[in-house]
Amino acid sequence: MKREIIITADGSTTIYIPEWDEQYHSKHGAIQEAYHVFIKSGLSLFENRNISILEIGFGTGLNALITSFEAQKRILNVNYVGVEAYPILQEELEKLNYSSELDFENCKEVFNKIHSIDWENQYKVSDDFQLTKRKQFFDDIEDENRYDLIYFDAFGARLQPELWTESIFKKMYDSLRFGGVLVTYSAKGSVRRAMITVGFVVERLEGPPGKREMLRAKKI
Repeated sequence: MKREIIITADGSTTIYIPEWDEQYHSKHGAIQEAYHVFIKSGLSLFENRNISILEIGFGTGLNALITSFEAQKRILNVNYVGVEAYPILQEELEKLNYSSELDFENCKEVFNKIHSIDWENQYKVSDDFQLTKRKQFFDDIEDENRYDLIYFDAFGARLQPELWTESIFKKMYDSLRFGGVLVTYSAKGSVRRAMITVGFVVERLEGPPGKREMLRAKKI
């Protein structure tokens, strides 16, 4: 399937799939979306502690990259697990501009390290950020009571409705520790209802640029 690198509204890049008319991040701003949905609405709930994060849809590694630097600011020791069934290609990685668009020291070095490490093994990216990349389909996830935070960043329900079902969200619920949180850019009513059915307490939040709302779910 053909994929193209495009520039989003905030100047950062993403991958666009013409056949689906879909991109990996919001066309209104890849970096803006990542910060609003996953950092402001998720990671910011945690400070000065150890935390385990599961990312559903590792993709370009943007969320992991930003989280690795935000962990330092928030005095967090992060164990990060990124799940991706179809890793992106090296030639695509080389065209992404996150290292120049993000104002982090050694950003390019960290980004390259995130993508150069082997799949299925845990690596210490920095003193406070450990990363495991798992090449895995989402419905094969069997973790239990392991994570404090889930970044749910799968392709939208319009294209892959099977990723936004009760069965998938039951796996997410089981993966979280009690008090754990899941955040996603989606605000679809069917997604919210599926989350509630499996036991989540769900709230609607202001969405990132270009979206009116997003969802945050908690296991209590």
